[in-house]
Amino acid sequence: MSQSFSNKIVVVAGASRGIGRGIAAAFAAQGAQTVLVASSQANLLAAADAVERSGGPRPDFYAADLRTEAGCNAVFEYVSQRHGRCDILVNSAGATKAGAFLGLDEALWQDGFALKFFACTRLCRLFWPQLKQARGHVVNIIGGAARTPDPDFLIGGAVNAAMHNFTKGLSGVGKRDGVNVNAILPGLTETERVEQIFTQRANATGMSIAEVRAAQIAKEGLTRLGRPEDVAALTLFLCSESARHVQGTAIAVDGGGTPGVY
Repeated sequence: MSQSFSNKIVVVAGASRGIGRGIAAAFAAQGAQTVLVASSQANLLAAADAVERSGGPRPDFYAADLRTEAGCNAVFEYVSQRHGRCDILVNSAGATKAGAFLGLDEALWQDGFALKFFACTRLCRLFWPQLKQARGHVVNIIGGAARTPDPDFLIGGAVNAAMHNFTKGLSGVGKRDGVNVNAILPGLTETERVEQIFTQRANATGMSIAEVRAAQIAKEGLTRLGRPEDVAALTLFLCSESARHVQGTAIAVDGGGTPGVY
């Protein structure tokens, strides 16, 4: 087993399920001490057990509502008191709603930005001094909707585009402070989250979930959906010394589903 990240403290927000948990497992398997963050204590416990089975140190975990400033502050205090530093921050929290525009009320818009965008900006700000001291890494897990607007995924597209812009701007601070900042734009990935999106799209269009799934795969010309491991592999590379010259970029992991050159 490789120990490329031995003695590194890796904080993964949104780590209880899906892509975030896959990323945490990949870091742990390479020797990192991971700290899993999400809102559900029960889901975090299950995730910690699963990550531990993948090899490496057993993760620490902390349950907090990342939609709030108090929740983000509590995460920072926990990591600081327990470990005294953060070498790598991965922002993978967020589950914006899909659906017809007129059916998306104000609360859904507020929630989408609170959990994905504002949690990311707060955690980056809080952990930045530690990341600077460690010459560390930030990887923001965003999504292909940042580049490809969809009339039935307007909240997600807007939030992802904001995160995309924030990541690029923050990388300029990173150049000055020695912190690498990059983003990953996953496409359709086999997670509970994508199944929720398929259900929401089905409700918005009147199609069945199976029809929505087949239509999305055909639309993007995919041979399969992505897997959390696909995103995790790139995250590990971006946080390695081999990727020190990769700064301020956003890389799609979508099987070629992004239609444009950007």
